[in-house]
Amino acid sequence: MKRVLAPALGAAALVLTLLTAPLTAAPAHADGPGSGTPWVVSVGDSYISGEAGRWAGSSNDSSSRADALGSTAYYDNASGTGESIERCHRSKSAEIHIGGGVNSLNLACSGAETTTSTGTYFKPGLDFYSGSAGVGQAQALQTFAASHNVKMVVVSIGGNDFNFADIVTDCVEDFLASPSWWPDYCKDDSSVTSNFTSANISAVRSRIAAALTNVRTAMRNDGYADTQWTMLVQTYPSPIPNGSGFRYSQSGYTRQSTGGCGFWNADADWANGTALPTINSTVTGAITQAGISNAKVLNLSSTFNGRRLCESGVGLYEEVGLSSWQSAGAVDKTEWINQIRTVTTCCSSSPYYIQESLHPNYWGQLAVRSCVRQAYNAGTPKGGTCVRTGTGLLNGEPRMTLQ
Repeated sequence: MKRVLAPALGAAALVLTLLTAPLTAAPAHADGPGSGTPWVVSVGDSYISGEAGRWAGSSNDSSSRADALGSTAYYDNASGTGESIERCHRSKSAEIHIGGGVNSLNLACSGAETTTSTGTYFKPGLDFYSGSAGVGQAQALQTFAASHNVKMVVVSIGGNDFNFADIVTDCVEDFLASPSWWPDYCKDDSSVTSNFTSANISAVRSRIAAALTNVRTAMRNDGYADTQWTMLVQTYPSPIPNGSGFRYSQSGYTRQSTGGCGFWNADADWANGTALPTINSTVTGAITQAGISNAKVLNLSSTFNGRRLCESGVGLYEEVGLSSWQSAGAVDKTEWINQIRTVTTCCSSSPYYIQESLHPNYWGQLAVRSCVRQAYNAGTPKGGTCVRTGTGLLNGEPRMTLQ
């Protein structure tokens, strides 16, 4: 009898429960490692956060000619009313927003180094820092990836560990403070060369390797197998041409006062022939040092060739006879790199930021976005070299190919 009544009573209890329970839909399957809508996430510094992404080309006559995104360009908080972290400059044109049914999150921050710094502005690094000012990018990634299906993490890091901004400042100051018949080059300044000693290169490579390891650790802590996602590590692009490629003479001060590209020819040659290859080889060497087996490389070293700051063949809007960034052919006639600005050409009476200097602008961001989308490869990520392969726009973006 007990054996007969037990199932019967259990069934009755189940019916009673169903009759008295509220009528609610079954809970949706939670997104997470390996399941749900795919996401791509960016971590790193200004060369991936979207710095300068507001501006499509440059004009010394009117900033409105090049203002593609307006004053809210860097607003990324939930309400769209400001920045979630002040001066991270995560622009709406940032490369990570590839669309096509793939969601995206930008965790990168302009000015970020491999480790977090808390000064005038909070700069989260690729670490697990947690404090009153905020959290490191690896920690933010770990929190996010636990409940979202992250398929690819795009990384740009290391340039600020080489003191990129200080090097640019030294080069421009040397250009402005010395005459063409007796140039003072930055390439042999001790403040610059100290960044490229064997000892410092090794130290920076180790810091980048640790940062990449932190990204992998964040994903592993959420239960991701290394085969479930891809780390796409990008190198840095050349922002200025070699000395022979400038459209302004190095005599006088026009190169900086008009073009915003105050480099001596010899320093530009050094930047492209020594500094950039050294930084990029340090980044790729860090992948090997860290033993990241699921990494791919997005090579951006020549992505902007032909469209670089002050390069012959492109110009300011007033130089190429176009009224604004919306004019036909603007993407092919204007620069994809933002001018180097000084205190006298920035901030107090203009909408520009000094930190936007020498970064890919609106055109540049969208160009790289095209290559990031191709690298995502419909969920089977691959590496390659991002190059310009046509003129005009395709679906609102420059015509680029990942080779």
